[in-house]
Amino acid sequence: MKKLSLLTLTAVLLFSGKSFAQEEQDRVITTAVPFLMIAADARAAGMGDQGVATPADAFSQQWNPAKYVFIESQQGFGVTYTPYLSELVNDIFLGNITYYNRISERSAFGASFKYFSMGNIEARENPEELPLILSPNEFTLDLSYSLRLSERFSMAVAGRFLRSDLKLAPVDPDATAASTFGVDVTAYYQSDRIDFTTFDGRWRAGAAISNIGPKIKYDEGGQENFIPTNLKLGGGFDFILDNSNRIGTYLEFNKLLVPTPQDFDLDGDIDAEDNLEYNSIGAIEGMFKSFGDAPDGFAEEVKEITYALGAEYVFQDIFSLRTGYFHESPEKGSREFISFGAGFKYTVVNIDISYLFSTSDVVSPLEGTLRFGLTFNFGNTYDEY
Repeated sequence: MKKLSLLTLTAVLLFSGKSFAQEEQDRVITTAVPFLMIAADARAAGMGDQGVATPADAFSQQWNPAKYVFIESQQGFGVTYTPYLSELVNDIFLGNITYYNRISERSAFGASFKYFSMGNIEARENPEELPLILSPNEFTLDLSYSLRLSERFSMAVAGRFLRSDLKLAPVDPDATAASTFGVDVTAYYQSDRIDFTTFDGRWRAGAAISNIGPKIKYDEGGQENFIPTNLKLGGGFDFILDNSNRIGTYLEFNKLLVPTPQDFDLDGDIDAEDNLEYNSIGAIEGMFKSFGDAPDGFAEEVKEITYALGAEYVFQDIFSLRTGYFHESPEKGSREFISFGAGFKYTVVNIDISYLFSTSDVVSPLEGTLRFGLTFNFGNTYDEY
C-alpha cells in the first residue's frame, strides 16, 4: 500500500477541493474541513459539481434537501465512493451514506453520513525507528427536514455535526480532534409542466446557504478557522421531448461566505497585524463581510464566485447521460474542469458513475478519478409530473 508523508498530508489538508499550486500574491480563501465542498455523489459530479436546482434524488441532502418533497419514491438510501489523489495513493477516499423518507405529500426528512479518510501515515523520527501508523480523518453527520409551503415551492433546514481528527501525535502531542456544527437553510421551486408547440418544459430554481456555524480550532492555544459557509444559487429548464426523452439544462453559482484574506507584504507574507484582525472576525460577521471585503473591490468579489453548467439526458427514466463544466478564477483557486457521467436504473437500483478532466494549468486532485454511486428507492410512488 502506498503511504503519504506528513508533508504531502499537509498539502492535502490545505488544498482539498482546491488547487495545489497558486501564485504567491493570489488571495485564495481557505477554510477548515474543505472536504465539505467536494461533490460526494457521482450524479452531481457528472454535471459539473452542481445540485441545488437539479431534479431531486437521494443525494439532495448535500445540495438542497428542500428537493426531497418533490422526489417520486417514498424512501431510499444511497452509497457513494470517491477516490481522492488516486494517481498518488490508494487509501484516501470520500464516502457518503444517505437516507431519505418522504413522510407525506408535504414533508420529508433526510439523514447522511460523510467520511473523508486521509489514509495511513507512517510517522518516525529516524529511518531506523519503527513507524507509528496514524489515520487522520474527518466526518459529518446530517439531519434535515423539508416542508412544502405551496404546490410548487418548498424549504428545508438541516443540522450538521462536524468532527475533524487530524491530530499528529509526533508533531503536536497536545493536539486533539476538533468539532463544531453547521446549519443549512435551503429553498426549491419546481414549476408546472408547460406546454410548448413541439415539446413540454419545466422550470427549476434553488437556493441554499450551507454550513452556517461557529469557527473550529484544534487546540486551546491555536487559531480558530472558518468552516466553508457558502451560498448556492441555481436554475434550470427541462426540455420534455416526449414520454421517453427529457433533456435538463442547469446553471449554478457558488460563493464562499468567508472573509477574503488580507494583502501580502513585500516578502509574500500576510502582515501580522492584518492577520490578527482577520482571525478576530466572527463566523456570522464574516458571512456579511464576505460580500464586500475584497481589497480590489467589486472586480475581485466577482472572481470569488464559481459557476457550473450542466446537462442531463434521460431516456425512459432508466438511462442517463450527463456532462458539465466548472469554472473558478485562476486567482481564487484555479479549479476548472469538464465532467462526464452516466446513470442506469434496474428495478429499484440506480447506478451512477462520473469522470473528470481538468482544463486548468493546475491538475485537479480528482483528475483521473472514477466516482461511483448506488441508490435504492422503495415504497410508494408519488406523481410529480
